[in-house]
Amino acid sequence: MTEQELLIAALQDSQTRDAAFAHLVKNYKQRLYWHIRRLVLGHDDADDVLQETFIKIFKNIGNFRGDSQIFTWMYRIATHQAIDFLNKQARRKGLDNGSMLEDKIELLESDVYFDGDAAALKLQQALAKLPEKQRLVFNMKYFDNLKFKEIARILDCSEGGLKASYHHAVKKIKLFLDEK
Repeated sequence: MTEQELLIAALQDSQTRDAAFAHLVKNYKQRLYWHIRRLVLGHDDADDVLQETFIKIFKNIGNFRGDSQIFTWMYRIATHQAIDFLNKQARRKGLDNGSMLEDKIELLESDVYFDGDAAALKLQQALAKLPEKQRLVFNMKYFDNLKFKEIARILDCSEGGLKASYHHAVKKIKLFLDEK
């Protein structure tokens, strides 16, 4: 058995589930936090979404079929949780996601957990202006250093479409940064 198969078996066994889940959280918490954080921007929001992500993972681990790496499955859940969170926030405020993200970027400067400089802030401003899919693909490729094949599995779409989205995102970001 591979390490993943052993982990999945331990997660699906009621006697070893808690210990296996604690191992899973320990190994993936930070990576998932930063992925979520780049999508929702705020530390407190990222913590909330991360908690919801791990709750959903725990509740649904019995449904994991092993068709993909467990990391890919968890990333997919985290991505959907973050998008759902942003959509709910935007609806509550009567805004579209882009406008809401732009509002959140204004708050980043005063966020004690944001340690970026002026360039990082400008990059976040550029990212907020991108369509959702381009923003997701750019974040996963640029920040998380995922391969297009992994991103395609996470977002359930074609590699070719992702490459095009990434290329368009890079062009738009470059244009935005050149204007500023």
